[in-house]
Amino acid sequence: MACVSQSVSLDKCFCGQGSHSSILYSILNKDYPKESSCCRCQHHHHPSAPGCSCEFRKKVVLKTPEATCRLASEVLLKTLTFIKNLPSFCQLPEEDQVLLVQNCWAPLFVLGLAQERVDFEVVEAVAPSLLRRILLNQKAMDGLDQEADLNTPTLAEVQRVKLFLVKFWSMDISTKEYAYLKGITLFNPDVSSLKTPHYILALQQEAQHTLNEFIGMTHNGDQMRFAQMLLTLSTLRTVSTTSVTELFFRPVLGKVNMNELLMEMLCAKLY
Repeated sequence: MACVSQSVSLDKCFCGQGSHSSILYSILNKDYPKESSCCRCQHHHHPSAPGCSCEFRKKVVLKTPEATCRLASEVLLKTLTFIKNLPSFCQLPEEDQVLLVQNCWAPLFVLGLAQERVDFEVVEAVAPSLLRRILLNQKAMDGLDQEADLNTPTLAEVQRVKLFLVKFWSMDISTKEYAYLKGITLFNPDVSSLKTPHYILALQQEAQHTLNEFIGMTHNGDQMRFAQMLLTLSTLRTVSTTSVTELFFRPVLGKVNMNELLMEMLCAKLY
């Protein structure tokens, strides 16, 4: 179990920060409005509160990529090991196995972060300065920078993951409950082009039923706990696969095709 503290607070607003007062900056940007004027925020802004868009614009990266990416790689390996060791998954057609892994690995990975209690820090991504672009005339670099900036996760996307982790940690979920939750997430009948969607739906319903029974035995029939788990789990549908890849794996793997990597890892002898 590993935990890294968080430096970007969930209730911290970035509006008005990062303003530049130098004469050169003012001259170069005289035709552009100040960033702080486009966002009206209270000092104690909550990420889910309306009226502030800074978290949707602010690009972030890991503060300690080496340490966090190492933990992330371990979580991904454990996730794929869990999948490969499921007899019901191995009995599916190969095409369905591939589709389920490619479409469900990101939420399964976040579930793994929750189970391993992996926390992480993010900091604002630093973009090349306007003066540097002008002086060096980096047209080729600009194209790469624009691609990287497009894929770099926003603070809002990271907050969704963080809030999910906090919620699940507060529920003190057991190992067996995590296993059933992973089954519910993996066996997603809504993935397009599946050959056996009805069978996969039956597997998902079986995982839900077993989880409900387990909670009934261990938590005195607490139906609220079961409902809260499923409701919180549903928020993982909004987690961007691209954002997860860019945040946790791009720093160490570079521009990698995650689908190809996942298939290689799944076919390899794990553990």
